[in-house]
Parts: sequence; structure tokens; C-alpha cells
Amino acid sequence: MKKIFIIAVGLVSFGVFAQETMHPSPAQSKTIVITGATLHVGNGTVRTGTVVIEKGKLKIEATAPTITASMEHIDATGKHVYPGIIAPNTNLGLVEVSSTKSTTDFEELGEIHPNIRSIVAYNTDSKVINTLRTNGVLLAQIVPQGGLIPGTSTVVQLDAWNWEDAAYAMDNGVHMTMPALINRPNNVGFRRREVESDPVKLGLERIATARNFFKEAQAYLNEKTHAEVNLKYEACKGLFDRSKSLYVNCDLVKEMLAAIQFANEFKFKLVIAGGADSWMIGDILRENNVAVILSEPHSLPATDDDAVDQPYKTGAMLQKAGVLFSICQDASDGYTQQRNLPFQAGTMAAYGLTQDQALQAITLNAAKILGIDARTGSLETGKDANILISSGDLLDMKSSQVTHAFIQGRAIDLANKHTQLFDRYKYKYSIK
Repeated sequence: MKKIFIIAVGLVSFGVFAQETMHPSPAQSKTIVITGATLHVGNGTVRTGTVVIEKGKLKIEATAPTITASMEHIDATGKHVYPGIIAPNTNLGLVEVSSTKSTTDFEELGEIHPNIRSIVAYNTDSKVINTLRTNGVLLAQIVPQGGLIPGTSTVVQLDAWNWEDAAYAMDNGVHMTMPALINRPNNVGFRRREVESDPVKLGLERIATARNFFKEAQAYLNEKTHAEVNLKYEACKGLFDRSKSLYVNCDLVKEMLAAIQFANEFKFKLVIAGGADSWMIGDILRENNVAVILSEPHSLPATDDDAVDQPYKTGAMLQKAGVLFSICQDASDGYTQQRNLPFQAGTMAAYGLTQDQALQAITLNAAKILGIDARTGSLETGKDANILISSGDLLDMKSSQVTHAFIQGRAIDLANKHTQLFDRYKYKYSIK
């Protein structure tokens, strides 16, 4: 019995020692002045100057103001200041351990649920969130999954007590999963299974289902009064007045063309999420003012015929075609890998983009796609102070070292589970 008690106490003690004790930062109280740094604006330019953070907002000045005792001065000589990285199209905070059902809450039963709001399931206590902040990811678009129209996404800032505090741009996008429009052979072991139905036909039928739903929603919203409120139709109002975007998840050319035709029919603002083959139709995307969120730049080509480095080059090809684009990890399983967004952008900088264009893809471009560029995404006077300081190149895994981060002017704790375990075992083995 004594041994059992000792073991139990030991396990509890380990849990207390390992448990994160960080908490959201309080509102900014002092004016913060950052001097000496190189400023990477986020719009493709680099400049020198002084960053002043006051009441959560940015002021970019050519010369430093007189530093007083009431100010906090950060000497960033030799360092770099960047806008906070934005992670679009992710289920961050909706999944903690993907193999444990009780920690996943990203989809509902059924096919059409535009009224499902991902934000209400967002877990601000997720241990994954802090690992993103350490690498400079300060905002994220939290998206639902499952079914034809899984729901509505919200942009969050990654330092909050609860989902109400986290919400940065509430319910500003409706998501749709484009059905597959290709007949892929289905093999089981060494025997080919006969496909009883045509996948392309089924896909077209599902698109027709979505089209009929939006036609009904349009008719409903055109009525001035309603005998009963339909929450699903009400959730589509922002699509028709263009205050929300329709995010369509698809990769192949046929699917993207179908999405463009679909959006044009209803005059929706369209964003393609995935877009593996988007480089093939850059002109069409530009002509139709369609933005693209490229999924998983660190991946294999979409087809056997593609160049082995095609995923790395796609960003540069879209840039050349004049298509607004950003990058993300796959929403279905990339929540733990969102912290690598800066390094994925860095890879694209080695395959055709300039360093500043690669940075813009994950800052100002992402903000434009998500409709929050008036508030964040670049180092410009009047915008929210969502910024970070790095002692090295933020897009280079070897030299990147984020030393300070601010969300709306609040200084953010950059510790996380990884750094705590690192410090724990440094202490155990007396490593200085």
C-alpha cells in the first residue's frame, strides 16, 4: 500500500511539474519603443525605423522618440521585426490528440451545416497553440470539417482565456468540400474491386445538391419576413452580400473550374483551399479574382506526371500569374505542423519567390484572403501590434529565434510544452 501511495504521489508531482502554467497576457500598460531593428514590413519591402506600440496599435517612425521612464525600451539592434504569421485553414484548437476521439471536435453529422460555428468548439487551453507562438504564428483561421458544407470559420488570436476573447474576425467564412471529379481506381490488396457507381457522376450530383441549397437560401434571404427562422439559410447571408468568402477545398483543375463556375453563378467571393494544380490555371484564377491557400508545400507532387519539386514552385508560379495566395498545412491533420509555416515559406523562397514575397504570403497575403488586412498583416501605422522580433531570419529554420512577440500590444509568453521539457531535463543533467 505504501509503495502504491509513493507511486501515485510521484505521478501527481510529475504532472504538476510538467503542466504549463502560462496564462494570457494583460492589456498593454506602457508605451513600447523598439529601436535598431530591420523592419520587414510584410508588403514586400524592408526598411529601417522605430516601432512604437501604444494602446495595442503600431506607429512606424523614421527616428526614435525620446525615451522616458514611463516607456519600455527594447534595443533590437541587429535583430529583425516582422508582422505576426497568420495560419489559414487549420483545425487548431479543435483537435488535441487526433487518435483520441474525446479530444476532437471539428465536425457534425450530416452534409450541409453552414450554421455550425467552429469558434464555439475552439479550445484556448490546447497545448499545441503555444508551440505556434514560439515560431511567430500569432493568428489562425479555425475551420470546421466533414460533409459537403461543414460550417463557418473564425479567425482567432492565439493568446486568450476563452473563445470569446480569442475571436479576431468572427464567422467570416463558409466552407465547402468540392466532391471528387475524377475516377480513381480502387485497389484492395492485389485484387481490384469493381466500382458499382461512377464517382464523377456522384460528385456532380453532390454539387447539384449544394447548388439547390444555395438557391433556396437565396430565395429565403430575398424575402423580407419569414414565418420561421432557418438558421442554415441565415448563415449564408454574408456570402450573398459578400461580407463573407466561400472557401472551397479542392486540388484538381476540374474541381477548381467547377468551384469558379459555382461561385460566379451566385456572385460569391471565392477562395480555393488546397489548390495543388492551381499553377495550371493561374490566368483563370486571376481573371476571376480567386485567391488560393496552398496546402502543404512540403509534400509530394499531386500526380506522377508533375515535377518532383512542383509543390515548392507553385507559389512562385502563382505570384508570376498575379494570383493572391497564402500557404497552410492540410486542415485535416496539420494542426501540430502549423508552427512550420515560416520554414515552408522559406522553402518557396528557394524555388522562385524572393524572401520578401515569401514572407508576404504568410502575413499580408493571408490577411487579405481572410479579410483582416485593414487591421493586421503588415508593419503599418494604425494597425494592431501583432508583431514579433527575431534574432535571425524568420524563414530560416537554422537561424530563426523569436525573442519577443506581441498580440495587440500584449507581450506574449513564448514558453510551451517543448521548452518546459527542454528546461526540465537540462536541470536534471545539470546542463548550462
